[in-house]
Amino acid sequence: MSTVVLQYDNETDIVKEYQNTKSERSATSFVRMYQQFVFATALRFTQNYDDADDISQEVFIKALNNLSSFKGESSIKTWLYRITTNMCITFKRKKSFVSLFSKDDKAEEFFNIESNEMNPQQKLEGEEFTANFYRALSKLPEKQRETFALRYFDELPYEEISKLLGTSVGGLKANYFQAVKKLAVYLK
Repeated sequence: MSTVVLQYDNETDIVKEYQNTKSERSATSFVRMYQQFVFATALRFTQNYDDADDISQEVFIKALNNLSSFKGESSIKTWLYRITTNMCITFKRKKSFVSLFSKDDKAEEFFNIESNEMNPQQKLEGEEFTANFYRALSKLPEKQRETFALRYFDELPYEEISKLLGTSVGGLKANYFQAVKKLAVYLK
């Protein structure tokens, strides 16, 4: 028995097929197309790999459950970005509430970078750099932080970021420039 793998020409084809058939193939293609974007967005908000992974799964469950009502008034990426940020905000609220009742409020402060190829010293240095970088990133004003993250991590063009954040391209370029300058100062 051979497996036939069909390729989609674009995101619209995936969405239309899922809306019409709810096929596993279209759902899998949809998740694969956007999983890195959703995970990276969640990771920037939560600063924890496990939490970002959990949120990503919830985002795709919610997105697939509501994809039939997607009208195409924005791009899929914009729609997923909004779902992801809303879920991250909800997650942080829940986590803050739970931490009021826990003894160790700082339990998940640093990233856990796992690699079998790094020695303990490299792993420690990587963890320290990552923690310092995300601490510096968190000091930026929200617009600068999001502009930097979407441009640097997700490599989105300014035009798409403009649609996501509702800001002019010129304003985004200024935000990105300021973010880079501030990060350089923080990380020295």
